[in-house]
Amino acid sequence: MADFKHSVVYQIYIKSFCDSNGDGIGDIRGITGKLDYIRSLGVDYIWITPFFLSPMCDNGYDVADYRAINPMFGTMEDVEELIAQAGERQIGCMFDMVFNHTSTEHEWFRRALAGEKKYQDYYIFRDGTPDVPPTNWESKFGGSAWEYVPRLGKWYLHLFDVGQADLNWDNPQVREELKDVIRFWKSKGVRGFRFDVVNLISKPERLENDETGDGRKYYTDGPHVHEYLQELAADTGIEDMVTVGEMSSTSLENCIRYSGEKSGELSMCFNFHHLKVDYQDGDKWTLKAPDFQQLKELFTRWQEGMQAGHGWNAMFWCNHDQPRAVSRFGDDGRYWKESAKMLATLIHLMRGTPYIFQGEELGVTNAGYETIEQYRDVESLNYYEILRNRGLTDREALHVLGERSRDMGRTPMQWNGGKHAGFTGGTPWIDLVSNYESINVEAEEADPDSILHYYRKLVSLRKQYPVIGDGQIRFTNGDVPMLISYEREYQGESLMVWCNLGSEALVLPEAVDVSGMKRLIGNYPDEEQNISRLRPYECMAYHKIQP
Repeated sequence: MADFKHSVVYQIYIKSFCDSNGDGIGDIRGITGKLDYIRSLGVDYIWITPFFLSPMCDNGYDVADYRAINPMFGTMEDVEELIAQAGERQIGCMFDMVFNHTSTEHEWFRRALAGEKKYQDYYIFRDGTPDVPPTNWESKFGGSAWEYVPRLGKWYLHLFDVGQADLNWDNPQVREELKDVIRFWKSKGVRGFRFDVVNLISKPERLENDETGDGRKYYTDGPHVHEYLQELAADTGIEDMVTVGEMSSTSLENCIRYSGEKSGELSMCFNFHHLKVDYQDGDKWTLKAPDFQQLKELFTRWQEGMQAGHGWNAMFWCNHDQPRAVSRFGDDGRYWKESAKMLATLIHLMRGTPYIFQGEELGVTNAGYETIEQYRDVESLNYYEILRNRGLTDREALHVLGERSRDMGRTPMQWNGGKHAGFTGGTPWIDLVSNYESINVEAEEADPDSILHYYRKLVSLRKQYPVIGDGQIRFTNGDVPMLISYEREYQGESLMVWCNLGSEALVLPEAVDVSGMKRLIGNYPDEEQNISRLRPYECMAYHKIQP
């Protein structure tokens, strides 16, 4: 069984990590060339976003062949070399499996369009007329979740882009095809898998209109999802590997089942509830200030709930679908360094496996793009038009995109202060963040107080102190606004953590005596042994072994 509780995962968005051949697009050899840097972080696994053959309607999450490499990223030989070189550095490769849907350019879908009944049953087709979709479900990217094919007289379901047709997991042949994909990559030495929106794979037999929402209540955590994941794990042997499921709009109860110690499904789950605390009425594209009280309640509920149910969380702030956390929940100006370190401390010392998204360890900020021409993401381009149609001005719509676009997490990795931040010798496929001359790997390597060095210390603490990976958690927030504090306990060890979420100093209800305890980490200089207040965005952790 993989030791995921004491591991840390580093996520690589391949297109923006490192370009080895000067075409402006990150690639597989670029990752291989940076493995020593990744090893220096102390991480155990690298999760790499899809690099399979794809028309790139959704930047690789529309797969046309699960066993072929997109030439823009390299060759199969490059992938095999990456797996081998990572293994030599004790780094496992986790590949990203997009099994809810395929590209409409996949051979299966092309054969379905050609009229082959077998392959039409690989997808979710419904008979109909061109003016009435089978249901009123909405795509996650805007518009209808159905597309009409005139020559077939049928509609197909696409919960995401029109170029991403949903697979029919109720068909046993589909499940066998996907198991073979897992076996193929497992035989190549892959040591883990991340499953994209995997809780959406099971659709109800009867599809009906959603009179109160966009349809998600019918297909989220669907009727056979646990059965299908148990079958996938048992038949491929991945129960002994590190696996994580991306769970869209999921519930705590389902995540306990997905990741429970005896579930036989997944090692851990991503949930996104904590990343919706700045959505107005649940709408990603309507801005509001983060509700930190709600954030505290969500962390408490999920941490304590997963603990009680013996489930396991994947802990994260950033990924390729999210804006940068330091701009979103911290302060990317005056308290840039302090708030980036606090956000890292908050989740790395909680119960769960931490994920670091490329550049997060540097405190990379949102990009601040000024024109729609700078955006590349299909969701963002769609919603720019939707926002304009809602009556927003161009400036207002761009402001919303600047706060919410997935492109904020997809800017090129900032390696140095030179041309294009050392990402490429060519023209980057997407614009860099303008502050890369000061926020980059080279500059932070030279600064002992940098965010980069702080992340390395956090990762090393997980290896050094069993309480971080194995300990129980109990929240001690009290009713102090903007304070998250918790205690971890394991076999006579205790760890106490305090984090100030805001830019104002906090006074604790009563002073905490930490004499006799060891200060493990903090983002301000060490001071007295009697903690009564926290400075702006201050965080600290103290450790004690019971006599």
